[in-house]
Parts: sequence; structure tokens; C-alpha cells
Amino acid sequence: MATARALLFVLFISFTLICSSSSTPRKTARIYELRKGDFSIKLTNWGATILSVILPDSKGNLADVALGYEGIGPYINGTTNFGALIGRVANRIAGSRFVLNGTAHRLYPNDGKNSLHGGHRGFSRVFWTVDEKVDGEFPYITFYYYSFDGEQGFPGDLNVFVTYKISGPYELSVIMKASPRTKATPVNLAQHNYWNLGGHNSGSILSNKVQIFASLITPVDENLIPVGSISSVTETPYDFLKPQTVGSRIDEVEGGYDINYVVNGNGMKKVAIVKDERSGRQFELWSNQPGVQFYTGNFLDHVEGKGGVIYEKYAGLCLETQGFPDSVNHLQFPSQIVNPGEVYKHDMVFKFSF
Repeated sequence: MATARALLFVLFISFTLICSSSSTPRKTARIYELRKGDFSIKLTNWGATILSVILPDSKGNLADVALGYEGIGPYINGTTNFGALIGRVANRIAGSRFVLNGTAHRLYPNDGKNSLHGGHRGFSRVFWTVDEKVDGEFPYITFYYYSFDGEQGFPGDLNVFVTYKISGPYELSVIMKASPRTKATPVNLAQHNYWNLGGHNSGSILSNKVQIFASLITPVDENLIPVGSISSVTETPYDFLKPQTVGSRIDEVEGGYDINYVVNGNGMKKVAIVKDERSGRQFELWSNQPGVQFYTGNFLDHVEGKGGVIYEKYAGLCLETQGFPDSVNHLQFPSQIVNPGEVYKHDMVFKFSF
């Protein structure tokens, strides 16, 4: 029944897009693949979303290490943001409002009174255009989205590009760029893949070893909104400066991990390492962003995924490099405001090994 409803919703969106303007071409969700040997990535233009990441383990066995849905329909109806490109502003904005250059901007509240991941129809819930797709030794695909002035309450027209590229052996690069056309605007894009290096259907990630190269976090209140301070991870369950299993101290964190880390260093730097001992799979994450959100799938609750697999709490983990959450309301945080003539750039590299 759920699958039928999802299909009807897809058809409704396609019909609406056809009828809204005789000059507007029909937009449909399509699937694209990047492949280099036995390493392959599938994506869709709906939400510029990663659908699958397939790579071998230490014995050469292939598995899909990205959580996701079966088919495209559930991505349109779903609320998990599996594999999606998040924007215009990732994470939470307190009270769904901010003031920029003396003007108050009201956003769409979709997380209680707060705005989360760009609102109820953020960049993860729109059709993107394929700007370019190139096969060959280092295949890549670039998606483009035009965000209009006032979309979800954000000011100014914005051009947004994201490129997914197999940039080396078992290496995935994600390159995000955004350029305001008319007004200054906050921009904080994030890639929201849920990883389980044992395979998407292998159960919990609590035994995964994680190392996060960050000595500080931005503490949050009961609504997961930063309180504006920065504190040390020393002698807390948030300390992953040395490799620790996810489950080693998760019981000391109410609800599980969902916090922004202040990454050590500047420029392009190593952010984290994740390893699944059972399969031998590992990745290093590199990025040029000041923060990374470590999230352990706390809100997954009997979600039906690929092949009918049921994802429960802790079925996957996210490492979302980003600017600090709610930075628009905390002037002491690194600014995420981008002016016309400037270009927002966000680079990520996942280096897999086994």
C-alpha cells in the first residue's frame, strides 16, 4: 500500500510540473551510475541523492554500504534524507528566523518551531538538473539547482552545483559550489549519506571504530540547537580523538550522537576515520569545512529500506561536514553568509580501503 501511495505521489508531481506551464519540460527522477572497476555509485537527480555505494571487503566480497530505499518513490515521500544533498542551510536554525543586514527573515518551521535542513522543501526534496556527466578514467556527474529568492524564506536567487566524482581508486569526491545572484544569503550545504561499512543490511554500526579529528564541540540544548558556546571533548563521551567503537559510550549520550564537532586545522584536512572490523572496510573523510555533524541514526525507527531490509536505530552513521549549525544566530561562529560575487565552496573526499 505504501509503495502504491509513493507511486501516486511521483505521478502527481510529474503531472503538476507538466501542467503548471506549457513551456516547462517534464521533470522526472532518473538514476545515474559512476563506475571504476568494482567500485560503483548510483545517484538520482531527485535531491542530488546518493542511492548506493558498492565496494569490496577484505575478501573481495561486494556490498552496498549506503543505507537507502528500494526504488525512487520512497525518497520523494521519505523523511530520512538518505544520501541527499542538504540546503540551502543544513542542520537547524533556531526559531526558524534570522536577521541579515537589518532585515528579519522567517523560514518554514519543520522541526517543531525550528527550521531543519532547509525547511520542508529543502534541496533534498527538489529535482536537480544534470549539468554534465562524463565517463572515463575518473567519471563524474554534476547536478545543478536554481534556488529562487524567498524559497523556504531564504533571501536571494542562488545557483547551486554539486559534483560527485570517482577521483581515484576507491575514492569519492563531493564538490559543492553556490553563487548568490542578487542578495547576501546564508549557505551551508551538506551531504547526508548514512554509512554502514559492513553493508547496508548488516545491522548496527555500534561496533564500528570511529576517530574524529576534533578537540571541541558546539553543545546543544534539548532541541539540538547550539547554545552558542564551544567546549572541549576531554573526559566526555564525545572524545573520539583516539579510535573508539561507536557503542563504547553511546549510553552516556541521551538519544545517541547528534552533535557538531569543531574540526582541528584549516583548509583541506582529515576529518574522520571509520572502520568496520568485520569486513575490513574503512574510509578516511577529508574536507575544507570547519565542522562535522556526527549522527548515529537515532531517529531511524522501523524504516523499510532496500530489498525490504528494516533499518532500526543505529543502522547507519552520518558524518556531515558543514559550517556550524545555527551560525546565522551566533555571530561568534564562523559566518556562512555569502554575498553576490562570492562563491561558496565545500569539498569532501571519502578514501575507502579494505
